[in-house]
Amino acid sequence: MNVENFKYDNRIVRAFAIATIVWGVVGMLAGLLAAVQLFFPEANLNFQFITFGRIRPLHTNAVIFAFIGNGMFMGIYYSLQRLCKARMFSDFLSWLNFWGWQSIIVAAAVTLPLGLTTSKEYAELEWPIDIAIALIWVVFAVNLFGTIIKRREKHMYVAIWFYIATAITIAVLHIVNSMEMPASLFKSYSMYAGVQDALVQWWYGHNAVAFFLTTPYLGLMYYFLPKAAGRPVFSYRLSIIHFWALVFLYIWAGPHHLLYTALPDWAQSLGVVFSLMLIAPSWGGMLNGLLTLRGAWDKVRVDPVLKFMVAAVTAYGMSTLEGPLMSIKAVNGLTHYTDWVIAHVHAGALGWNGFLTFSMLYFLFPRLYKTQLWSTKLANYHFWLGMLGIVFYCIPIYVAGLTEGLMWKQFNKDGFLQYPNFLETIVQVVPMFKLRAVGGVLYLVGVFMMIYNLYKTAKSGQFEPDTEAQAAPIAKTVSQAKGAFHRMLEGKPLIFTGLALVAVLIGGLVEVIPMYLIKQNVPTIASVKPYSPLEVLGRDLYIREGCLGCHSQMVRPFRSETERYGEYSKAGESVYDHPFLWGSERKGPDLAREGGKYPDAWHYNHIDDPSSTSPGSIMPRYSWLLTQKLDTACLPARLNALRKVGVPYPAGYENGPAQKDLEAQAARVVEGLKIGSVKADADKEIIALIAYLQRLGTDIKAAPVTTATK
Repeated sequence: MNVENFKYDNRIVRAFAIATIVWGVVGMLAGLLAAVQLFFPEANLNFQFITFGRIRPLHTNAVIFAFIGNGMFMGIYYSLQRLCKARMFSDFLSWLNFWGWQSIIVAAAVTLPLGLTTSKEYAELEWPIDIAIALIWVVFAVNLFGTIIKRREKHMYVAIWFYIATAITIAVLHIVNSMEMPASLFKSYSMYAGVQDALVQWWYGHNAVAFFLTTPYLGLMYYFLPKAAGRPVFSYRLSIIHFWALVFLYIWAGPHHLLYTALPDWAQSLGVVFSLMLIAPSWGGMLNGLLTLRGAWDKVRVDPVLKFMVAAVTAYGMSTLEGPLMSIKAVNGLTHYTDWVIAHVHAGALGWNGFLTFSMLYFLFPRLYKTQLWSTKLANYHFWLGMLGIVFYCIPIYVAGLTEGLMWKQFNKDGFLQYPNFLETIVQVVPMFKLRAVGGVLYLVGVFMMIYNLYKTAKSGQFEPDTEAQAAPIAKTVSQAKGAFHRMLEGKPLIFTGLALVAVLIGGLVEVIPMYLIKQNVPTIASVKPYSPLEVLGRDLYIREGCLGCHSQMVRPFRSETERYGEYSKAGESVYDHPFLWGSERKGPDLAREGGKYPDAWHYNHIDDPSSTSPGSIMPRYSWLLTQKLDTACLPARLNALRKVGVPYPAGYENGPAQKDLEAQAARVVEGLKIGSVKADADKEIIALIAYLQRLGTDIKAAPVTTATK
């Protein structure tokens, strides 16, 4: 028999493993800092670069793309070589993938604290970094498909199916959602506006969770769990159903993030229906993983690798049940914009992605260093400490979310809001925020225990840079592909990839295209006008400071919300919003109808010292806005970019008239501040932000607010 000798590349696996650990610590420390600021705002030391609004996107990007992203590459680069019985297609591309990805992470770690952000959830990075992400993803895809094509094993194991779906779908999602018009090197405006931008963003946002945090990790589960257990996957047929149902159904579910908003009802309904259908394939995958351990439960009791895997797969099952249940309108109306969503996200991230990553690290280090894990006992301690951390994190935040939802909707016997002051809710949930921070500390301490254990494991062994392997050429194994249709399909990677791409694109096209072709989806309102030059710069400051991380701009058609905030939001109100700013959480009241509710001086004092106007507020001070000079030199480029994406500013407006209009409106704001005994210079950033806040919701005649809103 003709047998070929080759080597698996372990260097690239070790590099991604180290990066996973380093960035995991960075991301979790950023998250802990953000958590502390929610009950102790002074933790930012009045340093504008680490306020909650700026550190939150840094935390989410570091955890998702740095920690989990590197963990994904680590697992894929290790498993793919062994599944294909081939070294990676190109060592050069492997290292280009590694260093390119780390460079992108560093760029994110620099730009996000500086306030250079698009504001779009999980897609905050500006256009030059978006281009870099696309290029490095192409590098990864070429290396992935090149390895699959040159494989020596004809049969493509189930894990590879999920890797393929990840590679093609993330490319589509990233490119479509990142369509933006540059105004400068690190400032751009979304090509989409308002309702259309919201749909595209959450088509991307939900499926970034699906195809970056879920499908690649499902592939890793299908490889590492059977390997660690020493047992075959429970059901090959269930694997087929799990894969194809998941990649087809997942892409439709994004609109469930926008229930009761200005998004058309037909799109909302599609999101609900397909979200509920997702329970079946998701639980099929969970059961396939857990049932693989049949007959191996004695091993689970003593093996920390399997402990982490079992907990991870269980967390995946619970999260993928909770998500569809939260898409039911009655449930969504209570939980959306509350901390329940935060608990849901972290139950999945900490339990599913975090624990599965830890299990892979514990699995890989002894094999990379040709030794035994230094301390099984310490790894077990890490497991139980991590579990305790998840409990202390999630349970209090679930309670906080339920408390918020119920208090916001409560009316007294006379028909008035029981808790009209938004701060009444905040006071009740602050103790839950403190317990959440305790959970974060416990989880992080467990990570440091793992780092020490892996370090000692590496010191006790010797790294094997290349693993010798033997296999017959693929021509000798063609017979393995004969038989059932799907078995045959697994031997044809290009056809398989094409079918997976079609399955993914159907849902996206059905949802997105009608939003652009059917005008009735976004009816226009004649009174809605573009933002003034000063308001444009104020809105950009609002985005820079991350205000949308705590404030929504979407009044839903509930009596509890219209009583509290005013007239519910209409689709036509946001036709000039590039990007949309509907938000996804409320740590403060909704601002969709903020304009005109309070005098200019109130906003000035509130931004300088929130507790002076709102005792008990957890909002940090933004005192630098009172002293920093407003950059007006960027105005022409920004107005020009907005015109290119459809905002109807007159030709040449940015070359002179815009500056005069800006100065005139700034002077009016200064005069308004004098009424409240506040003296301010017209060229400060605070003036632009106040102008923007006073504009919100004033384009249409709103119903009077009957109760206090702050």
